[in-house]
Amino acid sequence: MFRSGAFVADHIEPTDDEQVQPNGVDLTVDAVFEQVEPGRIGRDGKRVGERETVDVEDGAFHLPPGGYVLRYGETVHIPDGHVGFIYPRSSLMRNSCMLNTAVWDAGYEGRGEGLLQVHHAIEIERDARIAQIVLAEANHEDTYDGSYQGENR
Repeated sequence: MFRSGAFVADHIEPTDDEQVQPNGVDLTVDAVFEQVEPGRIGRDGKRVGERETVDVEDGAFHLPPGGYVLRYGETVHIPDGHVGFIYPRSSLMRNSCMLNTAVWDAGYEGRGEGLLQVHHAIEIERDARIAQIVLAEANHEDTYDGSYQGENR
């Protein structure tokens, strides 16, 4: 069962009333990065490639087509007994963009990131609502204790 937006808001900070939706909470964009060096994913570890920060001009990120990593402005706390999913706001899709994310396990805390695919140039203001996080009840054996725990705080 998915939880209400009010429940989700209790696990996201900071939030305001405008971000709380019936079934989740809108996340904002804090920063955008362009990966400039290769990363590596191996059987025994990983390395994230070097990134450059995309500058804000006139209050917005001006993004030509390509792939970008964006950092959310809010700190997320996935509570015990739950799993988090992040979906793009429909305005992104209507502007030829897509947001890809991963499963957010119980116990994760941090300011996460998503992959923004831009298929047609777009301007996105800093602090604009870009995604929505929802929480679903889930059984699990352990809680998250991986290398991204506490990221970007």
